[in-house]
Amino acid sequence: MSSGMQSDNEIFAVSVMSGVQGGHDGLPGQRSGDGGAGNSPRRRRLATADYVAGVAAGDRTILARAITLIESNAAGHIAQAQEVLQVLLPRTGNALRIGITGVPGVGKSTFIEAFGHMLCEAGHKVAVLAVDPSSSLTRGSILGDKTRMELLSRHANAYIRPSPTSGSLGGVARKSRETMLLCEAAGFDVILVETVGVGQSEVTVRGMVDFFLLLMLAGAGDELQGIKKGIMELADALVITKADGDNQAKAKGAQADYNRALHYMAPATTGWRTRAYTCSSVSGEGIPAVWEVIQRFRTETEASGAFSARRHTQARDWVRSLIEDYLRSRFYAHPAIHSHMPAIESAVVAGELPVTAAVQQLVKLYEG
Repeated sequence: MSSGMQSDNEIFAVSVMSGVQGGHDGLPGQRSGDGGAGNSPRRRRLATADYVAGVAAGDRTILARAITLIESNAAGHIAQAQEVLQVLLPRTGNALRIGITGVPGVGKSTFIEAFGHMLCEAGHKVAVLAVDPSSSLTRGSILGDKTRMELLSRHANAYIRPSPTSGSLGGVARKSRETMLLCEAAGFDVILVETVGVGQSEVTVRGMVDFFLLLMLAGAGDELQGIKKGIMELADALVITKADGDNQAKAKGAQADYNRALHYMAPATTGWRTRAYTCSSVSGEGIPAVWEVIQRFRTETEASGAFSARRHTQARDWVRSLIEDYLRSRFYAHPAIHSHMPAIESAVVAGELPVTAAVQQLVKLYEG
C-alpha cells in the first residue's frame, strides 16, 4: 500500500511493505507460514562474497546488513563477520577517525550535524557512529541519533549508524572498531564517533580514533571540574559550543580560561599543543576553523610519525583488550567457578576469608 501527497515545497510519501518473519537485516530466524503467493519472499542470507562486493561498491543496504552481522553475538555470525573483515582489510585505514565527546547537554549531536554537513558539502563522505547508551537493566537503547541529525541523515554523502553499547566480547570496543573498518572499506573518508557522555567510554573511544575532540559549555560550574580534568588530558582540541547571542562573551572568556589551564597540561599527542576554540552549531561560526585545526593536526602528526605510531599502538592494544575480554568471559563461564564462587564470595563478605586467598582459591579451581 502506498500513498503520496505533494505541496509547493515538499513531497511526502509512505510505502508499507510486508515484513519478514524471523531474523533481521537478512540474518536467519524462525519463519512461520508456508510462504504463499500473498507473502513477500524472505531476503536470502548473504554469503561472505556478497558482503564484500556490496561494501566495496558502497552499497548502503549491504553495508547496513554487514554492520548488523558485526553487531551480532551469535558464534556463526561472528565467524562470518571476521571473514568479511579479513577480505576487506586492505581497503581500510585511509579515513580520518575523529572522536567527539562532551557532557550531556553540550550539543554533541547538533555540532556533529553542522560539522558533518559542512564536510559533506565539501565533497567528503562522512560516516557517523553514534554510540547509544544501553540500559543496564533492560539492555535496551533509544538509538535516536538519526532523529537529532535530520539534515545530515538526508545528505547523500552521509551515513549515520547508531549502535547500542551493550554486548559481549569487547562491546563498544569491538563492534565500534569493526563498524568503523566497514565504513572505511565502503569509501567513507571521515569517520565521526560520538560517545555517550563522559566516563569510561571516552577512554575506549580515545583508543580507536586519530583526533579526540572535547566539547565544553561556558559557565558549566565547578561541579564538573573533576570530570573535566581527566577528559581534558585525552583531548587534542577543546571546543566551547553555543558561542552565539548573549552566550558569546561567556564562551570567549571560557576559551581564555581553558587555554591557560591547557598550558600547564601534558599534550594528549606528542608534538601537538591542545588549545581551546569556540563555535556555534546554529550559525555555523567557528565550525570551519575546527576542521582546519584537525587538518593541521593530521599534516603535522603524519610528518612527525606520531599519527602512524598512534594507530600501531591502538592495534596492539586492541589485540590485548580482546584477549582480556575473552579470558574474563571464559573464567566466569567455567563450571567450577560458577558453582563455588557464591560460597567463596559469601565467606569474603562475612569476613571469614581474605580477598587474596579467595582469589587464589578461584584461580586454582579454574586451572584445576
